[in-house]
Amino acid sequence: MKVIAAPGLKVPTENNPREYITPDIAVEIEVTAYYMRRLADNELVEVVDETKTAKPAKLEQASK
Repeated sequence: MKVIAAPGLKVPTENNPREYITPDIAVEIEVTAYYMRRLADNELVEVVDETKTAKPAKLEQASK
């Protein structure tokens, strides 16, 4: 899962509290209780990858 910090926040990473997740760069995280709590508190925002959200192409059916 990719996340960024909410605007105006710096969120410490789970294993290194002196390293921060910022609003500038999306980082890949593991889904853990720590990060889920930060997401629930709106301190982190999930970044949705555009390729995953792309709608599938509609197939045109040939009329006979």
